[in-house]
Amino acid sequence: MNPAEIKSRMEALEDAVAELRRQLNGGRDARRPWWRLDAGRFHDDPAFEQIVRLGREYRESLRPASRKKKHDRP
Repeated sequence: MNPAEIKSRMEALEDAVAELRRQLNGGRDARRPWWRLDAGRFHDDPAFEQIVRLGREYRESLRPASRKKKHDRP
């Protein structure tokens, strides 16, 4: 093989590797973290706000009831 053929094949291999990396990342750009792509997706979504509220209420229901201390105040 001459140098031009080797260069052409190397470029084809680099393109194929880049495509495989894109497929492994679900088509996402590997330079941006996944959480940056999804951040803000549910902004001002009433259904999501309800999910958050219900989750908070559930977690709070699992906490033991707090004991109120008796303070002797004059």
